[in-house]
Amino acid sequence: MFGRVAARSIAGLLFVSLAVFGFPPAALAQARTDLAAIDPAELANPAPTAVEPFGRDAVPVAFGEILTKWSGVTADIRAESDILARCRDDAESCPAAARKFLAVIAEGRAHDGRARIGVINRAINLAIQPMSDLAQWGVPDRWTAPLATLATGRGDCEDYAIAKYVALREAGLAEQDVRLVIVRDLASGDDHAVAAARLDGSWIVLDNRRLALVPDVEMRRVVPLFVLDRDGVRQFTPTLAARAAPAALGF
Repeated sequence: MFGRVAARSIAGLLFVSLAVFGFPPAALAQARTDLAAIDPAELANPAPTAVEPFGRDAVPVAFGEILTKWSGVTADIRAESDILARCRDDAESCPAAARKFLAVIAEGRAHDGRARIGVINRAINLAIQPMSDLAQWGVPDRWTAPLATLATGRGDCEDYAIAKYVALREAGLAEQDVRLVIVRDLASGDDHAVAAARLDGSWIVLDNRRLALVPDVEMRRVVPLFVLDRDGVRQFTPTLAARAAPAALGF
């Protein structure tokens, strides 16, 4: 068992290593003081790291199509946040899409906990009609910020997920408790985007394919591929089912 004795042994080894490498007496004395101040419990029981949706580890992505698309849409989201701010000050000159989005946010803020998440999931699902990017924009895959999506009233899965991601944040959920997740649907072989919100330590999935909220552990026959948030894009630890190149996102 890694306990108090093991922790003190590690501290002792660290001090001996400093001496071996010729650190001056003053530095050694300070090191001894610092090491003595370490609570062995901190070494024996390190603080847990935040768990991502689906309980999987994820590593940062430094390049690639997903990162490029997410960087582009987050820039659009920042631009739209200025529009929302102006609308709060001057509702009369507010674009219709912004008024609709602010109504969704206000409805979410009027509730707490799971009800807030459920209201936003339902409202966004009902505000957007499913349509592929190819049919709407003439391109296989285009990611759109919420106001642009609500202006047309049409979009595919990532457009729903992006709108929910922003609405959850605007409605008061903490940044560290909101994610956009791309999964591989094993039944169809397509990639699919959903939003996820953490409530009481567990992740809830907001899916445009259903009005009901679903705990991440109850999403069957999907493999999580990427998780996106304010810090960028991270790729989940790959499995055999997810090693193929990401496909265009569907509905």
